Formats: sequence, structure tokens, C-alpha cells
Amino acid sequence: MASQTEVEHPRKAFGWAARDPSGFFSPFNFSRRETGEKDVAFKVLYCGICHSDLHMAKNEWGNSTYPLVPGHELAGVVTEVGNKVEKFKVGDRVGVGCLVDSCGTCENCCENLENYCPQYTLTYGAKYRDGSITYGGYSDWMVADEHFVVRIPDGLPLDAAAPLLCAGITVYSPLRYFALDKPGLHVGVVGLGGLGHMAVKFAKAFGAKVTVISTSPYKKEEAIQHLGADSFLISRDQDQMEAAKGTLDGIIDTVSAVHLLLPLIGLLKSHGKLVMLGAPEKPLELPIFPLLSGRKIVGGSLIGGIKETQEMMDFAAKHNVKPDIEVIPIDYVNTAMERLLKADVKYRFVIDIGNTLKPSP
Repeated sequence: MASQTEVEHPRKAFGWAARDPSGFFSPFNFSRRETGEKDVAFKVLYCGICHSDLHMAKNEWGNSTYPLVPGHELAGVVTEVGNKVEKFKVGDRVGVGCLVDSCGTCENCCENLENYCPQYTLTYGAKYRDGSITYGGYSDWMVADEHFVVRIPDGLPLDAAAPLLCAGITVYSPLRYFALDKPGLHVGVVGLGGLGHMAVKFAKAFGAKVTVISTSPYKKEEAIQHLGADSFLISRDQDQMEAAKGTLDGIIDTVSAVHLLLPLIGLLKSHGKLVMLGAPEKPLELPIFPLLSGRKIVGGSLIGGIKETQEMMDFAAKHNVKPDIEVIPIDYVNTAMERLLKADVKYRFVIDIGNTLKPSP
């Protein structure tokens, strides 16, 4: 007997899902809606694995809905478009990031900031307006309103483009908004994972001088020789941190673990900006006096709007900014999650959906 998820919509779909907080993935039959008049349907060829996929699979944020098909870094090729679609045609290379809907009428939506709409709909584990659950990119095909679909330039490989739709825009947007995108500025990047390595690459592409700040001394060679950072600070080395005080125009902090902010604030010049992208489980301690004495700012940023995501994708293609990826088959996804938990990836897993996702007999 067919399950509710298989008959909820008219079109059959297939993917891999987590069924419970164990976070274990296995094959899953479900359904997607018909291609509406403003919809773009596309065959998913690649999907990046974001750390939030792991959090959601294990219900670590307490809001997961099972069965859960993660994936908000989708890249593929258009197979069908609705009769009112204006921006895309069959055969186009496209992607979908973290969002598939928003209210479209609030102040944020009107300013192309769908990512700050109070009613946005996430690409997976959320509810569409009709009440049905959204399923992400660990699946064979996707359908989304054309407004939330991004064109992937021809010069950008699809496997490398996928992580840009989350990791890429998450660092690009604050670099732009907080004006850390100017040649000659000195930008610090805290943490050298999926987000951090993209922050280094985009900041360098903007012409900034980049210092990586990490607790791990062994990452120095990687940061400088491979990723192109200009310098490296070990955050636990008080002498290094003291010598670098007051040298940075801004810091992109990608760390999700609880950590001290005071040493980072000390690295900033007057008027410097510390931008938080990670989401630690517990509140961080924020000393105010060091902010007052240098007119410094602590801010935050969450992904980016669709217009800016397209701008980021075009910039990445033009300046050859690509994530470092490890392409894996879908049946490796459980092992990949175990490795992700141990930070054993440089720097983003990307699932080869097109070649390895096969429906069950």
C-alpha cells in the first residue's frame, strides 16, 4: 500500500531520507507537485551536504519533521517549465538554495531580502502554503517557483556550483553588506570549514588581505599555501593575538561552537565589524566596553536573497571562485555524515545524484 508521502502529489519522486533522530539515511519514495504555471522543474545532478543537514537529520534543533529529505544546495538541468515562466527554458543549468518560497509582499521581500521574510519556506523540512512538507535535494528531481531558481553560468561546473547556493552566499552576503569587499581591506576569517574556506576565497577575490584565525596550528599551511590566505593566527596563542590587535577591518566568524568573542573584538581596528555566521547552541558572552572604546560592531547574517545569490553565482563564475569539494555517491551519505561530524572533509561533500541515485527495484 502506498504511503501518504507517495500519493500526496501527482508526480513520483525518489530520494534518500532520515526517518528518525538516529539520522540514518535510506531510500525513500515520495511525491512532488505538478509543474505550475510559474514553476521550473529540473533533474537534480548534484547536491551539496551542509552541516545543517546533519543537525536536521538528528533533530538537534528540535524542529525536524520525518521523513526528512535534506539538501539545499541543488544543481541540475531544467526538464520542464510552466507556461508563465519567463527566465528559464528546458536545458538551462540551474540551482536552488535554502529557500523555495516567501510571502512576496513584506518589506524584506520587496527589497529582495527573502531570506529575512518572517514567512519564508525552507527547501526541506518545512511546509508549503498547502500544508505539504518540503523535500530537498537528496532526490532525483525538484520543482520550484522560478523566482527561487538561480541560473548557473556555463563556466561553472555544476558540482562546484552546488555548495555556492548555501556556503557561498552565506559568506558573500555579509562581505558585501558590511563593506568588507574593497581592495586593500584586511579581513579575518574565523574557522576553516565549509563556510570559512569560501570566505577566504571570496575575500581574496574582492582584493582584500585575509588572515585566517583558527585553534588548529596544522591548518596554517592549508590556509596560506592552498587557499591563498595572507597570514594565519592561532587563536590560543596569546602572543600572536596580542601582536595582531587592532589590525583587522572586519572579521567573518563561521564557528558554531561556543567560543570567546573578546579576543576577536580586540583584533578589530576602530569601526571594525565582527560578523557572526555560526549558530552556537548556547549564548555567547559579549563584553560591551571594548565595543564602546572603538565604535566596533557585532552583527549577524543569514544566507542571502535570491537576487544577491544570482549576483554571487555570476561573480564566482567570472572570478573562478569555487569550493573545494569531495564528490560522493548517494550510498556513501551515512559515512559522509559521520565524517562531517568529525570535520573530516575538505571542505564540502557533494552528492553525485545524477549518476548514483537509482530507484529501488
